[in-house]
Formats: sequence, structure tokens, C-alpha cells
Amino acid sequence: MINYSLDNFANLVDNSNNSTVFEVVFYILSIFITCLIFISIFVMVVVYIERKVAAAFQCRVGPNRVGWKGILQSVADLLKLLTKEKITPLYSDKFLHFISPMLCISASFMTLLIVPFSPYIQIINIDMGILYWSAVSSLGILGILLAGWSSYNKWSLISAVRAASQLISYELSIILSVLTMIIFTNTLNIQKIVLSQLNGCWIWRGHLVTLIAFTIFFIASIAELNKIPFDLPEGESELGAGFHTEYSGMQFAFFFLAEYVNLFITSTIIVILFLGGWLPWHISGFSIFNELMDSIPPIIWLLLKVSIIIFVIMWIRWTLPRLRIDHLILLEWKFLLPTSLANMVLASFLVLNNLYFYV
Repeated sequence: MINYSLDNFANLVDNSNNSTVFEVVFYILSIFITCLIFISIFVMVVVYIERKVAAAFQCRVGPNRVGWKGILQSVADLLKLLTKEKITPLYSDKFLHFISPMLCISASFMTLLIVPFSPYIQIINIDMGILYWSAVSSLGILGILLAGWSSYNKWSLISAVRAASQLISYELSIILSVLTMIIFTNTLNIQKIVLSQLNGCWIWRGHLVTLIAFTIFFIASIAELNKIPFDLPEGESELGAGFHTEYSGMQFAFFFLAEYVNLFITSTIIVILFLGGWLPWHISGFSIFNELMDSIPPIIWLLLKVSIIIFVIMWIRWTLPRLRIDHLILLEWKFLLPTSLANMVLASFLVLNNLYFYV
């Protein structure tokens, strides 16, 4: 059986202050390869799968014309966006209108840098990884606000204001849930958070507290992603396409790409905090089964768990109706926020009195 331990991966989580030219070049190439290859393929695959999942829930066929079973439909959509004319509204703020999608996609790619696909595959590993993710992921709201304001469209502006109020509100519950897990793991390093679950994932190690934190984090994450039932900023029946109504071509594609990159990153953070990250799932007393699980590469484990979370989010999206804006805000301020605060206090009590299982 593979021995996953802190000693084995100590060199992976220790940081060096000495940077060489080779390391700088490696980081630049890693960013380039990650952005152009992995993200492009991932988004096209997930878009195709989501269309098929939506079709299954709605008892229809879904994409079936371009390629076998419509498998090349996402490629056709990409080619359409690449060749589509970029139109800028006459009275818009040209500069802000241009940089808004850049801000959104940049924030998404910057958070992708710290995602640990396995103990050996991570572009940048820093001790403040969770804090970095929390800070950088919040920058995307600036791009949304600027997109709505600079478009010279009242519906885009309303959508941007909705998005800002929604994201800022639900960010509080997300941060409190993350703090609850930091209290248990005693680290901000993402790799160490994964390794803290060697004896089992946090949500099934006997903690009602971690289960509550997972539930709140999951609900708030759907609101952060603007997915149904929390897609008020993009309410098509009310606001057209929302804050990116006045965007076309590759500028619209950047918003679209950022949305799915955020979906992947958020699902990955959920897996890292609560489901063991790239660690395999074991069953106590079944050594043969556990050895078989250990033979599966860590990156496959991570992608499998992330795929499950993404499917559940799709399931919810194509099942539940959209909330009203006042119900959406009240859910956060009157229920999720007080619950997450009380949950964090309870977690502190358990840790101070050693009333929990730890590695």
C-alpha cells in the first residue's frame, strides 16, 4: 500500500526563497500550457457534458449534429466565437469595456495556479494557499462590476449590482466555512490540508461540524458561481444575458471561459477541504480493496471527485427554479451566516478541548 505521509511529501510543501531563471521559465511555461491546453479542453468537455445532462433531465436528445453524438458541438461553438465580430456599444466606456473580461479571466487563471492535481503536480505551492485563493478569487467581481457599468446598458448595470451584492454576501459564509476547516487542519497550505485527511475525509470523520461547514460551503459556492437557483445576475427572462449582454466574440468567450474555470476551481476547493483532495478513498478492514484504490493515480482521484461535485451542481441547476432576489439575500444573512458563525465557534471549542479526530 502506498504510504502517504507528511514526511514523504515534505519537500513538496517546503518553500524556497531562492528563485532561479529556470524556475521562472518553468512557471511561465506551466501557466501557458495550463491556460491554453487544459482549460480549453476542460471547458469544451464540460459544456458538452452539461448539455447532455440537461437534455437527459428534460427528456430530449441534446447536441447530435456536429460529430458523432454531437461531440464536436463545443468545437464548432469555439470556432464561431473566434470568428464572430466584436461590437462595442457607441456610448460605452471603451477602455473599461475592453479590460473587464480580462479581469475576470485573469482572476480565474491566477487561482488555478495553486490547485494541487496530485502531490507532484502543482504549479505554485505556497504556505498561504487558501488565503491566496480567497483573495484572488474575489477579484473577479471587479470585472463584473466594470462590465455592467461600462456597457451603457441599464439591464447590464442592474445585473452587475445584483452580482456584486450576491457575491459579497455569500463570500462571508464561504470564508467562515474555510476558517472552520483551517481550525481543524491548523494550516493554510493546500497540500497539508489534503494530507490532514490521511485517516479519512473530514466530512465522515465523526464531525457534525465539518458536515455543516461542507453544506454551507456548497450552497454558498453555487451562489458564487451564479448557477441556478442563484442565477439572479443572469436572469435571462429579466435581464437578457446579464452583465455581459453587450459583449460578443472572444470578449463574451472570456466571460464564458471564466465561469467554467471558476466551476472547476470551486469544485476542487470543495474536494480539497472536505473530500481528501487527491488522496484515495479507503474502507477500514478491506486491505485488498484499499491496495486497488492506491493503484489509481492521485490526479485521477482528484478529477473523479471534482466530476462528482460538478455533476451535482448540474443536477441542481436543471432541477430547481430560480429564487427571488430578496429570498436569495435573506437566505445568506438570516440563515447561512449565523449558522456558519455558530459552527466556527463550535469547531474552536472542539479543537481547544481535543474532542475531535486528528492526524
